[in-house]
Amino acid sequence: MHQVRLLPHDITFTADERETVLQAALNAGVAFPNRCQVGACAMCLCRKLSGEISYQLEPMLTEKEQAEGWIFTCQATAKSDLVLELD
Repeated sequence: MHQVRLLPHDITFTADERETVLQAALNAGVAFPNRCQVGACAMCLCRKLSGEISYQLEPMLTEKEQAEGWIFTCQATAKSDLVLELD
């Protein structure tokens, strides 16, 4: 289990490596924006400030977007504690 801290709301929840970050947030009762849950609508897009994630399938993000820390939480699983920023 990994701790996920969501800024600027300062909400913390736990994520298991077998569930996506979005699933973990929703299971914890966090009102995380989402619609399609397959990485097509970009509603769950947020910025990873620290930590490590992995994807089962590579996301539809440019190299620049990935370098800036953008992640699709509906596709990402936590591999360490995370700090995320959701505007």
